[in-house]
Amino acid sequence: HVQLVESGGGSVTAGGSLSVSCAASTSTYAYACMGWFRQGPGKEREGVAAIDTGDGSTYYLNSVEGRFTISQDNSKNTVTLQMNSLKPEDTAMYYCAATRAFGGTTYANWKEAEEYTYWGQGTQVTVS
Repeated sequence: HVQLVESGGGSVTAGGSLSVSCAASTSTYAYACMGWFRQGPGKEREGVAAIDTGDGSTYYLNSVEGRFTISQDNSKNTVTLQMNSLKPEDTAMYYCAATRAFGGTTYANWKEAEEYTYWGQGTQVTVS
């Protein structure tokens, strides 16, 4: 039974930093890709960042490029999203997700929530 457990998050003032981590119950190499999604109040869930666990390629939502960094620690089976220069519009529930394979390329599919099979319960990030 695959489990993804998020930790971190919390509240911070604009311009501050937070990190959220995702611990997988299996090796991160079991997945083709692991990503972070978020859903703000009254908004649709959107892909924020993803990492190809095989070659380490990373992908980012345009609005977080240069501020957020996704990384993986295969020894701990974790994926971490470091968030800097946070803005109020980053406020959302952040979800970790993983998939063993995409229907197409990672580049084309990493932002598509329906492509991910496994999801965590989410962790709240609030920026005021």
